[in-house]
Amino acid sequence: MLNCQICNQHCVIFNGKTGFCNMRRNEEGVMYSLNYAAVSSLAVDPIEKKPLFHFYPGSLSFSLGSVGCNFRCPYCQNWSISQASLEIGVRDILPEEAINMALANQCKSISWTYNEPTMWFEYTYDSAKLAQKNDLKTVYVTNGYMSSESLDIIAPYLDAANIDLKGMSDKFYTELCQAHLDPVLENIHTMHEKGIHIEITNLVIPGYNDSKEDLQALVNFVAEIDVNIPLHFTRFYPHYQMSDIQATPVETLDKTRKMAKEAGLKYVYMGNVPGSDGENTHCPDCGELLIERNGFAVQSDKLKKGNKCPSCGTKIQIVS
Repeated sequence: MLNCQICNQHCVIFNGKTGFCNMRRNEEGVMYSLNYAAVSSLAVDPIEKKPLFHFYPGSLSFSLGSVGCNFRCPYCQNWSISQASLEIGVRDILPEEAINMALANQCKSISWTYNEPTMWFEYTYDSAKLAQKNDLKTVYVTNGYMSSESLDIIAPYLDAANIDLKGMSDKFYTELCQAHLDPVLENIHTMHEKGIHIEITNLVIPGYNDSKEDLQALVNFVAEIDVNIPLHFTRFYPHYQMSDIQATPVETLDKTRKMAKEAGLKYVYMGNVPGSDGENTHCPDCGELLIERNGFAVQSDKLKKGNKCPSCGTKIQIVS
């Protein structure tokens, strides 16, 4: 048997068997990655779709997904690939081809997204090293459950990450994700310490992670790390195995955003609420509208000539 060290599931895999994600197999004492270069999903996305609002705003990101996940979230929007096997049909795209495609499409970055990027870790690692050589930024859209060993390996080649912090109770993680909270919190700390640009997303699900206590704990956790970390509260819609749960009231997101700002967070956003001012970037000091968005599209950007508010001169924490 072998002990997989890719993520915090730490699967013990017996000969001829696969681990929790179904993407790693023990064959006669050798661990094999089953989905290296196996692409299920591919798109040229606005970077705002990740969502990353403070990392090269308005740029394009070449986005790739595979299959498999180390969580079992019953509300997963991408369950058709995250919970699928390779039998769904995939296309092999080697790292060199992926980088060339990203450059040909005038993308500023390459993102591993749609399913958990750690599930094809070796592929993302090889691709990230090649991307760095070609002045292409690298992005993980992740649940943050990679092992500390994996994070140490990928960190020198990872420019940005959006981490889905699903809640602030281990009960939520255990019952809904079949995982644990603490490793995610530790990895968020580590990514920030290693200088990776991070933004955090929380999908607010009525009756599960929307209590005042849980939300306050989440905003306090982010604020204690860095009040400049962009925090995205996203509206839940009924989906997959949780189609009987109501959509998040917009009022809940408004209150949560206010709570986060009162905790000192400077950049707090609302997602899945089309047309809301919660998509826009304002100066945290004077309130000036700096970047106006409509969905994933940047309508106007007053920071194009520098990352200072044109009204009051406050430095805005944006990578550009």
